Amino acid sequence: MPRRRATEPAPPEPATAESATEAGPGIEHALGLHIAERIREYRTQLGMSGSQLAVASGLSKGMLSKLENGQVSPSLATLVRLSGALQVPVTAFFRGLDEERDVLFVKAGQGMDISARGSQKAHRYQLLGSMRGPNKRMEPVLVTLHERTEVFPLYQHAGTELIYVLSGEMVYGVGASEYTMEAGDTLQFDGEVSHGPRRIVSLPTQFLSIKAFGGTQP
Repeated sequence: MPRRRATEPAPPEPATAESATEAGPGIEHALGLHIAERIREYRTQLGMSGSQLAVASGLSKGMLSKLENGQVSPSLATLVRLSGALQVPVTAFFRGLDEERDVLFVKAGQGMDISARGSQKAHRYQLLGSMRGPNKRMEPVLVTLHERTEVFPLYQHAGTELIYVLSGEMVYGVGASEYTMEAGDTLQFDGEVSHGPRRIVSLPTQFLSIKAFGGTQP
């Protein structure tokens, strides 16, 4: 009897631009669903159909459908093709993925009272929020002036500052310049320049002082 030849194993299929893995449970599945939402979002923003995106990215319509439904997780090569077709950076597919961030909520009247250098007892400074660590980029303070003062302290600090008047009227000085400010007026300046209220026109005067730092605050 003739010998039966052993069946040779089939050669592995070559890798294609549609490399993807089945989205299973856990982190990988959640990531696949998130990327699927971003793909649909950016495609819709461009007014592209699924077929048009498939052609532009070099993916099959079947693969694109699986990606947009979160059935598979795309490889990096696939994301690169999609980013080019959708005109967004690869990192755009991961935006909003990590939403665990510090959040500060301060109820009206519950800001932390702080003492500003040279301030009077009749002047109230309430810190409305301040991130700690490397994310500290801004410091909002609610300032309420209840009495006229002959001499106000001058301040200097790193970064920039914005003053927004909520009520009352005052003359605010920045360097050699003076500005008469009423409710709704805004003033922004370099914090390195000496600044501070020069004269209170009407009482009480209340304003927001928002300091912004370009990097980690020293």
